[in-house]
Amino acid sequence: MVATWGGTGRWHHLTVGSGASGRYRRDMTTSAEQWIVRFAKELGTDPPSDDETRALLGLAGVAAHASERTAAPISCWLAARAGVDPSDGLAIGERLAAELGGDDT
Repeated sequence: MVATWGGTGRWHHLTVGSGASGRYRRDMTTSAEQWIVRFAKELGTDPPSDDETRALLGLAGVAAHASERTAAPISCWLAARAGVDPSDGLAIGERLAAELGGDDT
């Protein structure tokens, strides 16, 4: 399930594959930082530093504005899979967006 905001004050659930719980709520009390710390713990790794987080969000923003929004999380995953530091991934993303004529802001 993937939750999407329908603008009606309610989350809409779309089935896109197995494994997602579908327990998405607009009024969640878990912050992004809490989620990231807990998710990192479950993966057996450390959460990103503040600088890494800023770079990852920057890369996600560049990818989303230079292409379709779905490029954002996949681009971050690709950088991580390639072992590229988040700040280097952001620089590569900005260069690529400029080459492709995308909006890199």
